[in-house]
Amino acid sequence: MLLCVSERIWMKSFNNMIADGDTCEDMLPYERFLKSGPESLTDAELLAIIIRTGANGYSPVDIARNVLELGNTKEKGLNSLYCLSIDELLKVHGIGKVKAIMLKSVAELAKRMSLQRASVGISFENPEMIARYYMERLRHEDRENVVILSLNNKLKLINETTLSLGTVNSAIISPRDIFIQALKSGASSIVMLHNHPSGDPAPSRADISITNKIRDSGNMLDINLKDHIIIGDQSYFSFLEKGLLWQ
Repeated sequence: MLLCVSERIWMKSFNNMIADGDTCEDMLPYERFLKSGPESLTDAELLAIIIRTGANGYSPVDIARNVLELGNTKEKGLNSLYCLSIDELLKVHGIGKVKAIMLKSVAELAKRMSLQRASVGISFENPEMIARYYMERLRHEDRENVVILSLNNKLKLINETTLSLGTVNSAIISPRDIFIQALKSGASSIVMLHNHPSGDPAPSRADISITNKIRDSGNMLDINLKDHIIIGDQSYFSFLEKGLLWQ
């Protein structure tokens, strides 16, 4: 039976890798992928396919396992790929700049795929849908980010603006910064989002205070604050859902 194009390419790569001195153990993830599909591989084995070659007694799978052990207690395993810097990845034996860039590219592609899936049919009237869409982008950040969504009178997104990249504990933002952007966009309403790097989306006193100020400023400008959503680790807090926008 004739091999399809992708199989011929893989076999050529396989032969080249053998010629480069890789062992049969290095090839195991490739073989299992073709035989049983990607679902049959562990996270380390899938990463080993990206890493491709071993180094000084370490197989690609060994190197992949070491990569997955990096990160803090909150972000280990595959999630660590998004959080780790190039310099941190370079500390792993067998990871050079090219492989580090490849791993970071895989993480970025995964994030974009998640955002693309979540964006289908998103309603800017629904706090849960908004939170789900921005969760993957914001929950990994180690500093507070403030994102403002400017909406038209039909609650369609006009534009999105990141206004503040804060310290570990707080983001510095003012109502003036927010409404300059909203007025430029011709927005009828806005939704404000920010993340808590701690992973706990419960609002602080400062969060409640700034929400009230933004709401009151918006009322004077006839630009309604539809919601303030705080993103945590796989969780969120909506001022709208909790009935806190009118207190």
